[in-house]
Amino acid sequence: MGFAAVKRLLVGRPMQSERLGHTLLPKKIALPVFASDALSSVAYATQEILVVLAAGGLAFIAYTPWIALAVALLMLVVVASYRQNVHAYPSGGGDYEVTTTNFSAKVGMTVASALMVDYTLTVAVSVSSGVANLASAFPALNAHLTLISALTVAAIAIMNLRGVRESGTGFAIPTYCFVAVVMLMIVWGGVRLAAGQHLHAETAGYPIKTTASFAGLGLLFLVLRAFSSGCTALTGVEAISNGVPSFKPPKSKNAATTLAMLGTIAVVMFGGVTALALVSHVHAGTLTGTPKGYVQPTVMAQVGHAVFGTSSPLFYSPP
Repeated sequence: MGFAAVKRLLVGRPMQSERLGHTLLPKKIALPVFASDALSSVAYATQEILVVLAAGGLAFIAYTPWIALAVALLMLVVVASYRQNVHAYPSGGGDYEVTTTNFSAKVGMTVASALMVDYTLTVAVSVSSGVANLASAFPALNAHLTLISALTVAAIAIMNLRGVRESGTGFAIPTYCFVAVVMLMIVWGGVRLAAGQHLHAETAGYPIKTTASFAGLGLLFLVLRAFSSGCTALTGVEAISNGVPSFKPPKSKNAATTLAMLGTIAVVMFGGVTALALVSHVHAGTLTGTPKGYVQPTVMAQVGHAVFGTSSPLFYSPP
């Protein structure tokens, strides 16, 4: 009885299949449910590119725009492919159904296993990034990052166990707030630049420590490594393809529209954050000349600081 009571308190009452119709999602709720992985990756995708390129020194940061452009184009291609997928395979099997139908069950199981690993890593990386951004505002949390991350994963799991509709309502507000603030940051940064103002990141004055010399094939591998790291921006794009049955009718059409919204928003946010990071001279990776005990803020935090400053209610700066 005790376990049943706790289970009901956490995840709600069991629901019969014939009553699941009201849980189907409109596009405005489906977007934060299925696209939160891809949208949240904007918070760290730019940083992953800059950290890799920093290994070669400041001069290699010049490759960032081209790598970001390649990542953005790849995202648009992947989104376009999944839009075809949701029309051709509307049952929600996603990549598993595509490979099982066109190849074999073993190939399908291989893809499904890869997706399980992908989802696990996505949760780990996205939550870690979110907590790292939180710690950039509240440095005292740096000593408790692992505990906070574990509690966050547990909270997300419980919200999802309560049902797609309920978790969608819970995720909608923070997701839309995140998108709105990042978009505002991009617009406001553009306005300040157009007005002739300069954006200056916190780490702009610290030189990047070169860890190796890259030329020829070494340079090629460095650029490819930065590209692969930047492709974290694509994490979770396939979730909408897997969740087509959860959409309100017409299911395939609504899923395809949601994918288009995801692709547009993610590319604009990723491109905008990357551009602002470059113009504000964000330095990531191993820095020299930093004060003793200095903890490097995330790229997103540095861009927010550079754009909004310390006096804006849209950016909290620790005392």
